[in-house]
Amino acid sequence: MGAKKGSKPSKTNGNAKPLHNGNGDGNGMHWNLRLYIAGDSPRSRTALANLKRLCEAQLAGKYEIEVIDLTKRPDLAKADQILAVPTLIRKVPEPMKRIIGDLSNADRALIALDMQSP
Repeated sequence: MGAKKGSKPSKTNGNAKPLHNGNGDGNGMHWNLRLYIAGDSPRSRTALANLKRLCEAQLAGKYEIEVIDLTKRPDLAKADQILAVPTLIRKVPEPMKRIIGDLSNADRALIALDMQSP
């Protein structure tokens, strides 16, 4: 299940499980993000840390991050046509968006996800 804000989330076991479930206050859209990684590599850890930082800054707890480890569940890559990792898929709000990389360029990630503040 999801971890509460401020608590350290447990590592993913490869299943499609929420790593963080922000408890929004009901105002605005709730975002559903899926991060595909390959094991516990530095690039995977960087992508997750960068994603969490962006979400907390822009979405204020109104998001859910699913982390899927493709070394444990390669079958899950087919549904979202994952060809490289890390890859982030924005499921909701629609339309679906896809970003490949560790999200280290915050400005580029914000634009690609349409996550800019109004």
